[in-house]
Amino acid sequence: MKRILCFLLVSVFAGNSVFARVSHAEKVALLDLYKFTNGNQWNKKWDLDRPISTWHGVKIVDGQVVEINLFRNNLVGLVPASIGDLEHLEVLNLAFNSISGQLPKELVRLRYLKILKLEMNRIKGTIPEDMGMMGNLEELSLFNNFITGKIPPSIGKMRNLKVLNLSSNNLRGEIPKAIGDLSKLESLGLFENALYGDIPNEMGNLRNLKELVLANNQLGGEIPQEFGQLASLKVLQIQNNKFDSFKNLQMMNSRQFLVLDYDKEDDKIDFKDINFSKTRMADTKFEDDVED
Repeated sequence: MKRILCFLLVSVFAGNSVFARVSHAEKVALLDLYKFTNGNQWNKKWDLDRPISTWHGVKIVDGQVVEINLFRNNLVGLVPASIGDLEHLEVLNLAFNSISGQLPKELVRLRYLKILKLEMNRIKGTIPEDMGMMGNLEELSLFNNFITGKIPPSIGKMRNLKVLNLSSNNLRGEIPKAIGDLSKLESLGLFENALYGDIPNEMGNLRNLKELVLANNQLGGEIPQEFGQLASLKVLQIQNNKFDSFKNLQMMNSRQFLVLDYDKEDDKIDFKDINFSKTRMADTKFEDDVED
């Protein structure tokens, strides 16, 4: 009996110590997120009287909050500035909710963040200019919001980025040349914005790029010759733009494509190896859209 009681006391102490090790700043940041996004109306609410380790979507390692996953949980409201106090956070997934307002500039303080998913919300304003400070980020997904302004050149400093999806927003201006510095990038989605100007030649440096979707913008000029260096590319969609010529597409190996969509056929381009009946708009994959 004494052994059982001792075991229970140790278990309780261990649970309480995990709770206690979460810093005051991190706890306040979580409570702010709950308050600012109408936590009382979430699909899966937090019981604020129970340890943080039991809260839905919150993962704690060594007393530090490393993950918040509240995908499709009926969050309505703003992301609080105190989100930047979760300094050990590696994953932040608030996708498919009704979050509004602007992206807090304090987001860039999350230096350990690897995954930031805020797609399918109602976020307005601009992307923080110093977003490039998030050097460990591997996935940045902001598609289908109301984000305005330009793509900040500092994004080129995110050298670990593999997925960048800014599609279906209200972004304007030119594609920054610095995107060509993202040597690990595998998927780039800028579909359905108001981007204009030439595609930067530097994008030919993206040797690991598998998917490039630039459709439904106002891009012009010629397709860069450097696209011939994109040997890993499987999906290329550039239709509904204002390009002067598609001639440089012949620099690419037509057999590499699973999907190729562009505005018009050019008799000078030989696409004998492409079955155009199989081309289609690339499906947007909602990998998080699964049942619990």
